[in-house]
This record gives sequence, structure tokens and C-alpha cells, in this order.
Amino acid sequence: MKKRVLIITYYWPPSGGAGVQRWLKFSKYLPDFDWEPVILTVDPENASYAQWDKTLREDIRDDLRVYHTLSFEPYSIYRMLSSRKEIPYGGFSNEGKPSRFQKISRFIRGNFFLPDPRRGWNIFAVKAAKKIIEEQQIDIVVTTGPPHSTHLIGRRLKNDLGVRWCADFRDPWTDIYYYENLYHTRWAKSLDRRMEQSVLSRADAVVTVSHDIRGLLRSKVAKADADKFHVISNGYDHVDFEGAERQEPDRFTITYTGTVAPIYRAENFAKAVARFKQHVNEPFRIRFVGKMDQHILSVFREQGLEEELDLISYVPHEESISYILNASVLLLLIPDVPGNKGIVTGKFFEYLAAGNPMLVLGPEDGEVAELLKETGAGEIFNPGRVESIEQQLITYFEQYKSGTLRKTNPPIESFSRKALSGKLSEALNRCI
Repeated sequence: MKKRVLIITYYWPPSGGAGVQRWLKFSKYLPDFDWEPVILTVDPENASYAQWDKTLREDIRDDLRVYHTLSFEPYSIYRMLSSRKEIPYGGFSNEGKPSRFQKISRFIRGNFFLPDPRRGWNIFAVKAAKKIIEEQQIDIVVTTGPPHSTHLIGRRLKNDLGVRWCADFRDPWTDIYYYENLYHTRWAKSLDRRMEQSVLSRADAVVTVSHDIRGLLRSKVAKADADKFHVISNGYDHVDFEGAERQEPDRFTITYTGTVAPIYRAENFAKAVARFKQHVNEPFRIRFVGKMDQHILSVFREQGLEEELDLISYVPHEESISYILNASVLLLLIPDVPGNKGIVTGKFFEYLAAGNPMLVLGPEDGEVAELLKETGAGEIFNPGRVESIEQQLITYFEQYKSGTLRKTNPPIESFSRKALSGKLSEALNRCI
């Protein structure tokens, strides 16, 4: 008989964005390792998603039980009052320079809605989870954040029912790169850190996406049991690439998928491309698929790259995979923030699965750099190394022209979503 895990996640299809993929894929493959997942999430009618992707529903197993609850969402009020009529992305990457209204909103969010505004879901989720645990004979509960308020649901269930509990951190909590942009008071910071420490102390297992973040979280708990902290990275799903048609682009094409915010230092990439342009006599394309900060867009235009830009707004994940496959070179931008050595996004692994060479701007001594060295999938440069970035673009272009721009080796199987689900099942087995 399979063991049962209740996965409590705010982000679930039809929500879009990177936060959905991790547990959507785990729930898809965990049954292959004798675990039956059960999902508890918010009703989409009540949710405040920054991005939507209804096509992700196609990836949900037919036999998966999914429970939805009501929620109270302060962000829905924010959207009505905001002139942009948008829910803020993580890190406010869709807001640019904050207006007076946005600064006031961030202060309210950072001091009156701790740890985050989606805590309004908790009262409904706790009630539903208790019923599911009793009726479905759940062996362990998993909570995943952000939003980190979801972990408070797990803590409550642990306290009230004594259930085994695993907390999954896709990002840090009080060390997230945009934390200072929330204008916390000293009191709010102290309360937030106490909640974080309580979650890390009470959880029977803590899972996160990189070794750097694991070390950070473990350091917050005195006499922490090292065995309860696990690294299970993001990954790729080979099924996402099956049937996707690969076509050689009609010109040298550099493709980036995802949000481009000021913290990504894309201005330096624009400068490098402008220098590169002086060395080529043929048209080329810089394709950005997703949300782009208006200031960064203006920098590309100021650098004389208007004709080379191909801007495509947010697309469903399936379509994003097509753009990744049909690129000459894949661009990856890692936020230029403290602690970025441990940032390894799911996008990196999808790039890896596509096999096109990567150009990465980020820390040359971080975990992505180690993975690039291990896989031979591309080159990485600190964002300030404009001349080196230019030279790498020239190298890639010359290889493209000569037909020697090689595809990288097949992606390492250990980074597949199925293999990672096996690793997760081992962590869950040790926890019960």
C-alpha cells in the first residue's frame, strides 16, 4: 500500500510562473516511488496570482486528488487600488521604481501582513487539512513556500495533530533578496525571524533547492540536526520536450525566458551586445520572452539595439519551451544580490535539457558556475565583465556561422523531475 503525503501549496494550476512547476512535477512522479500525493490549494476564484497558465492543468495526473479552499486576499484590494491593476511579482520585478502608492503598500505589507499577505488563506487551509489528514490517513504533510505563510499551516498541524511535517523552501525567507524593500520596522523583522526560526525548528524535515540556501537555513537553528536538512534541486521534465519541434532560427538568436528586473544587471548585457554588434555584418536577434523592466528596455534602445530586440510577453510554459529549443544561445541572468551564489532556478535545468549553449551572467563562484563546469553547458561571467561577455558572443556567433555551434551533451538524468522525485521520496521515507 502506498504512503500518502498531503502537499499544501498556494501555487497550483491555473497559476503560472516558476513557483508552480516544482510540486506539480513532484506530484506527477511520486507515485512511481510508492507515494500517493494529495493536494491542498487555494480556489483559483479566490487566489491572487501574478501569472496565469491554464495549460499547466494538462500536467496534473488524472488520479490526483486536489482540494481547494476559500481565502482572504489583501492583494485583490491592492490590485483594485493600483493604477497598474497587477499583482506584484516576486521581488516586485513588474513594478520598476516604486511610486508613493507602492511604497506605502510595501510598508503595510511588510508590517501588518506577516510573513506575507497570503496568510489570509491559512484559516481555511488548516481546517481543510485537518479533515483530509483524518479521512485520507495522511502519513506526512509537506508545505512549500513562498509564500512562507504556508509553513505556518504546517506548524499548526504539527502542534495540533502531531503529524509528521516537511517544510520546502524554494527561496529564503527573511534573507530573500528583496526583503529590505518591504520597509519592515524593527518589531516586524524580529517577529518575522521568530516565525522563521520556529518553522525551521519544528519541522521534521527541511528541503530546499541549493546547498547555499541549505547552509543558510541550517545556521538559523541552534544545534540543528544536519540530517533533517535536504537539498533537492529544481529540474527538467523530459515529457515537456517530447513532440516539441526544433527549428534552426533564421538568424543568430539569443533567447531569454522569464522576468527581467533591475536586479539582473541586464544593462551590462546590453552594453556587451552593442559592442558585439560592431563586429558583425549580419542581422541577429535578442529575444526576451516575459516581463521586462521599462528602464532596462530603454537601455537597450539607447544602445542602438531597437532593431535587434524581439519582445514577447508572458506565454504558457509549453510555448516557452519552444522558444528555448529554437534559440542559438540561451541567456540566463542571475540576480546581482547578496546570497546569489545559491540561486539555481528551474529555468537553468530547462535550458540544460534543451541543449543549446548558455551564456550566464552571475557569480563565477556560485552553484550555477559549478553546474556549468560539470555539464559543459555554457559559460558564466560576472555582470561587470562587459568585454568578456562581448568576446563570448563573438565566439558563439562565429561558431554559428561555421556550423560548429555545438549542442551540449544530453542532460544529466539526476536532474530529471522523475529522478528528483525519487530523491524526495527517500527524504520522506526517513521522516516518517
